[in-house]
Amino acid sequence: MHSSLLWDCLRLQVLSAWLPGCFSYPPTHSSSLNRTDSISFKQLHRFRENYLYELMTDIANMKMTPRHYYIVFVASLGQMIGTSVATLAGIIIPMLNIILHPELSSFMQGLIGAADLIGIIFGSVIFGRLSDRYGYLFFFRFCPALILVASIAGILFPSVATLTICLFLIGMGIGGEYSLDSDYISELMPARYRSLMVGVAKAGCALGNILVAAICFGLLSYWKSAELWPDLLWIVAITAALMILLRIRFYQSPKWLMDKGRVTDAEEASRKFFGPDASIACDSDAGSHDRPDTKISMPRFIMENWRKVVLSGIPWACEGMGVYGIGVFLPILVMALGLEHFSPGENPILHVTDSVRITLWISCIILPGFLIGLYLINRKHNIINIQTRGFWMCALALGILLLSYHFSWNKWISIGSFMAFELFLNIGPHLITYVLPPTIYPVDSRGQGVGIAASIGKIGAVAGVFVIPVLLKSGGAATVLAVSAIVMAVGALVTKGFSKASDLNSGT
Repeated sequence: MHSSLLWDCLRLQVLSAWLPGCFSYPPTHSSSLNRTDSISFKQLHRFRENYLYELMTDIANMKMTPRHYYIVFVASLGQMIGTSVATLAGIIIPMLNIILHPELSSFMQGLIGAADLIGIIFGSVIFGRLSDRYGYLFFFRFCPALILVASIAGILFPSVATLTICLFLIGMGIGGEYSLDSDYISELMPARYRSLMVGVAKAGCALGNILVAAICFGLLSYWKSAELWPDLLWIVAITAALMILLRIRFYQSPKWLMDKGRVTDAEEASRKFFGPDASIACDSDAGSHDRPDTKISMPRFIMENWRKVVLSGIPWACEGMGVYGIGVFLPILVMALGLEHFSPGENPILHVTDSVRITLWISCIILPGFLIGLYLINRKHNIINIQTRGFWMCALALGILLLSYHFSWNKWISIGSFMAFELFLNIGPHLITYVLPPTIYPVDSRGQGVGIAASIGKIGAVAGVFVIPVLLKSGGAATVLAVSAIVMAVGALVTKGFSKASDLNSGT
């Protein structure tokens, strides 16, 4: 800006401080002013406002600040608690098999493992749709509160029936998290960092797997008893309580407010998030979606956006087979493949503890997978290619694991193949299926679009969780590995096929 302009603005600031009445329009003491004087006051007032606005920074163009990282951290806890619950369910099921006589049936094992996933399906659609209409903030606080209440109920009233119901309610809260976390991050981050920061939040899944496996291994080694399984739910309760505390000082999404035509509220929310110099660009169509009847029904939404729904949903469902189907029953699969060490006559809980130890080893590769995927996103690699190749490598790793099991190769080849599967699953499908949906839907329908994608993904996960115990009983571990490899290949084919016909740049 030229020095003369700066000087004029400085004089204007001084004048506005000395004569505040002159810089409102019309002036408060303008009785002696003629029409020309009034127009000059109006022009000066607008000039002052425009100059002050130029000093502010649009949130889409800001640099990353500690506040941005704080927002990502708070949102990523929803991802962490999601995988924490899935890992926990996979550990509780074999503990229940020890203390219950007869053991849980294949159906009941699948039902317990899938209860939170079924809740996620309902929660992601319900809370995603409600948040589009009523705003993100209330549901951003309500979801962890629901998780907290349900987890404490499971601790106080321990039974298989109560556990199943509580896991369903916990899943509803997690479903809302999956929809809202990506919405908040994609709308509050600077434009150039949006996909990367959404991916960073998704990496919270890795911490959920690792921390829960490590904590459970330590507790089971200390307890040496399966009777204390309800106390494992304290892990979920404490995490949910932390989420509630961190979200007390949180605010409504500025872009959601802007989209509803509440420009003043949007600007105020921007300043609350990022300080007095923050602003938000005013969309030309702000407020065009403020009418409730503009929200189309779900069937119509799916029909009008079916290619995007398939691209964002079906690969997520295929990925769910690996993340949840295999992930939930990983300790049981480890035992079925004979990868743990167990001597006949030992306390059965030691069998479970050793399988959790190997599960922890395998889970530790999840975080490096996410980090590599985030690096590729940051280097502007095509996310479709990352997801497609990740699916193919997962299928290959499962194929090697199947051969190792069939020919009784060294167990470390099997463990290495399991680790390779988890590595490529998290480099590609597990990360990208979360990053992709917010990039292809506009703001006014983003919550609904992401919610539908998450629901389809969890339908695949539920199917995987129900099918794996049945496959284990009917065909053994080899059948599980073969079916899972086929599902990974389907994910690769759908991703590549539908990406060519879908607009990946329609999201804002």
